Amino acid sequence: MVDARAIRKSFGSNEVLKGITLQVEQGQVLCLLGPSGSGKSTFLRCINHLETINGGRLYVDGELMGFREKSDAIYEMKPGAIAKQRSEIGMVFQRFNLFPHLTALENVIEAPVGVKGISKTDAVIKAKELLASVGLSDKINHYPSQLSGGQQQRVAIARALAMEPKLMLFDEPTSALDPELVGDVLDVMRKLALSGMTMIVVTHEIGFAREVADRVVFMDDGIVVEDGTPSQVIDKPKNERTKAFINSVL
Repeated sequence: MVDARAIRKSFGSNEVLKGITLQVEQGQVLCLLGPSGSGKSTFLRCINHLETINGGRLYVDGELMGFREKSDAIYEMKPGAIAKQRSEIGMVFQRFNLFPHLTALENVIEAPVGVKGISKTDAVIKAKELLASVGLSDKINHYPSQLSGGQQQRVAIARALAMEPKLMLFDEPTSALDPELVGDVLDVMRKLALSGMTMIVVTHEIGFAREVADRVVFMDDGIVVEDGTPSQVIDKPKNERTKAFINSVL
């Protein structure tokens, strides 16, 4: 589903990604671990071309992301074509990014109606099902300001799923939440993983990664330091940098 080949990304003179090569199979749940500044979130944003890579090739479901290839060179696609690619990839951010003037239901139907052209009637039916699946049937007419952080994040997940994505990206989805609200969001993500959704999750929730991930990748200083099963990377890390990080967060 994701094939990243020697991905490089710099901000000015600061090289944040230093040749990331990583493949994620369809239906796989990959958790990205690492300290702040290691490049995890930047890599995630490169997958759906929210950040433009400076080197390498990045394919999603066999399609070159954000660029077209011609005579061994690549050229960035026009915004409309990139937006079409991006519409098949769901992303959930640290901050919920809900439209404050729309209700939970209206937030969820906005993109299917406006981007995909789905009828409002069909979109509302689907949105109610999704909000029920994240435990918010009784909050469909509430505005974001009337919801807790955990509830807003679950609306954000439902909103991403409303586009029927083939891939879901989560950028530290619980880091902005009060500790007592984290569990409800992780429960929704567990159910999503069990449904067979391909997921890449940047997280510091080690327990979640151990329980749900098929693979765990530890990144530091813009490179992949360690890659394996949760038991290999979390419970029996080989690299000293990985060991130090795991010990610091457990």
